[in-house]
Amino acid sequence: MKRLSYKNGNIDATDKKILNTLINEARISNVELARLVGLSPPSVAERIRRLEEAGVIEGYTVKINSGALGLPIRAWLRIRPVPGQLQKVLKIIQEQPEIIECDRVTGDDCFVARAQLQSVDHLEKLIDKVIPYSMTNTSIIQSSPVIRRLPPICT
Repeated sequence: MKRLSYKNGNIDATDKKILNTLINEARISNVELARLVGLSPPSVAERIRRLEEAGVIEGYTVKINSGALGLPIRAWLRIRPVPGQLQKVLKIIQEQPEIIECDRVTGDDCFVARAQLQSVDHLEKLIDKVIPYSMTNTSIIQSSPVIRRLPPICT
């Protein structure tokens, strides 16, 4: 992983303010961002470029309401491959577009995956793809009282 390396040191208060602003409004113009942080637009653009090059900013994204796209069911799948099937299960997981993220974890399970689905029947079909090679434990998400957010490193 890249580490931020400026001539004058690490991330400063202005960089943190830029990052926090971009977290809340990634589409803000450099002119508006410059006004908020008290710099010129070229200075802000240069700081953003350096943050990108250093790997602090990995990309920009948009939030999509999956329910509005016909995918109202969200679920967590804990997946424990049977002995000797870890790579097979990993390949199956990676090939499923319904699985929107997956982490390899320590503990009883090897993988924790999050899926977005059309229906419970769709979830069952997804589970059926990994069941021959693993044990699963599935939880349907009812609500998300804490939505995905960054840790408080930028405050």
